[in-house]
Amino acid sequence: MTNVPPDLKYAKTHEWVRVTGDTATIGITDHAQHELTDVVFVELPAKGRELKAGESCAVVESVKTASDIYSPVTGTVVEVNEAVVENPALVNTEPYAGGWFYKVKLSNPGDVGALLGAAEYGQMVNQ
Repeated sequence: MTNVPPDLKYAKTHEWVRVTGDTATIGITDHAQHELTDVVFVELPAKGRELKAGESCAVVESVKTASDIYSPVTGTVVEVNEAVVENPALVNTEPYAGGWFYKVKLSNPGDVGALLGAAEYGQMVNQ
């Protein structure tokens, strides 16, 4: 059974979103990191970059494959997680904590409402 924290929102492309005020923290789900296996490289969007919901904005490489990461929300990148660039294994060991990717100042908070809740996402990945 995949770990799906109930307080997050989820994209069908396996990114999670934690909203605090007008800022969204984004990473990939436990399910996604498990499918990728050992993450060896992470490329994150530049601070200040404007992202649109659904836009490819980052890359994760594992021993198996390289995968695009899509922004689940629209906004401006205000912070990137340098720790995950230096130590990509954090994506595997702490997908919902130290393995986050970037933070976005939301320009369209309604994007969050279009994402899946934990129950819906859990149902999708556990079929």
